[in-house]
Parts: sequence; structure tokens; C-alpha cells
Amino acid sequence: MDLKGYLDSKADEYNNKSFIDRDPIQIPHAYTSKEDIEISGFLTATIAWGNRKSIINNSNKMMKLFENEPYNFIVNHTEKDLKHFIKFVHRTFNGFDLIQFVKSLKNIYKNHSGLENIFSQNIKDEAMHNSIHQVKKIFFEIEHLKRTKKHISDPYKGSAAKRINMFLRWMVRKDDKGVDFGIWKSINPKFLSCPLDIHSGNIARKLGILNRKQNDHKAVLELDKYLRKLDVFDPAKYDFALFGIGVNEKL
Repeated sequence: MDLKGYLDSKADEYNNKSFIDRDPIQIPHAYTSKEDIEISGFLTATIAWGNRKSIINNSNKMMKLFENEPYNFIVNHTEKDLKHFIKFVHRTFNGFDLIQFVKSLKNIYKNHSGLENIFSQNIKDEAMHNSIHQVKKIFFEIEHLKRTKKHISDPYKGSAAKRINMFLRWMVRKDDKGVDFGIWKSINPKFLSCPLDIHSGNIARKLGILNRKQNDHKAVLELDKYLRKLDVFDPAKYDFALFGIGVNEKL
């Protein structure tokens, strides 16, 4: 089997509903409305580093703070409603950061027609890197805590932006597997990048499809180039292969 055939088979193997039970994507799968899915997905992806069980547990804690109605809470909350958020913590993301995210998301939905609109209106060079950059700018156009800015990555400052690329995969990819949502119709899946982390990066290097040692923006661009040769229409599907092999198999 050639490398494309191998990666296609592994993507197919791991891209199924059993994946949801072990992955943070289960959080947005608890919702049915577009806005609840994308907001819960964005917040979950924001804290998606470290142990997956801890990510899932703390994401559920966030949703309880929103009374399991994230969109309604975001657009209609008062300052008093936020007092319970102070105690929240996931690694370096704390309650003050979460409050800032609530306020910034309210601005995005009230004044910028939502997350999908910003991402879709800022696509450049057939990739999502500029969109991510612009989302961060708009996210912090309101008064904000300086410390919170580190929790949204910027590819133009060298970041691989793994968590936002993962969120975009969730929202944009559409197939019949039932894992990714495909609810953002205004963005073509061919523009997506594979979320690059220690697992996918290590496997990509072992397979000889990534040479750069650091997991940074330049590495994402290198991996983009290769994966789009394998599947020009759906390069991000290989996230399932690279991540799945990295977490579950010895290569």
C-alpha cells in the first residue's frame, strides 16, 4: 500500500462515531443549534491542551456555567451573571480569561454577525491563516485583559494555531461519518489546515511528510502543501490519521 492509501485507510479507521466518546468534540455534540455548537466548540477548543479527560471535564464545567445554553448566555448575560465564573480554571486559562471570552464573543455575535462570518470573510491565499489572524484582532478590539490574548493563537506570529485549526475542522468538514459537523457552509474544506500538535507532528515526521522540527506556522505550511497533494478537496481529514496513529499505535 502506498502512503496515500495508508493514510486514507487510517483516516477512515479513526473518523467514526466511537472517536467522539474519547475526544473533546463530544462537548459541541451535546447541542443542536448552530450557535450553541459553534460557541461550545470554540470554547472547548480554546482549552484543548493537556489531558483529554481533563479538557472534557473542564469544558463540561464551562457549559454548566452557561446553564447549557451558551449562545443565549453569551448574548444576554449581565455582569452579575459572571460572578460565578471567577473560580473556573483549566491550566493557565482562568475565570478572568473566561469572562473576557464571554464579552468578546458577545461583541462578535452582536456586531460582527458571528464567528462564521469573520472566518469566511477573511480567507486569503486559499487558506485560513489570515482568518485566524483577523479573528484574534476582532476578538480583542474591545477593552480586554492583556493576559487573555495568549489564549488565541496567531499564525502570523509563528504559531501553529492547533486549537483553532481543530475547531475549524469541526465546523467546516462535512462527510457521512458523524464526527465533524460541517455546519459552516460558507467555507470550503479545501482551505483547512491539519491541526498540528506533538502527536500529528511526530507521526508526520516519521512518515517523511514533514521535515521541519518545530511545530509552528512554517511546519503547518509545509504539511498543508503535502496533504493537499493527497486530497485537494479535504486535506484536514488526515488529522484523524496522524492523530489517531500518534495516540493509539506504535509506528
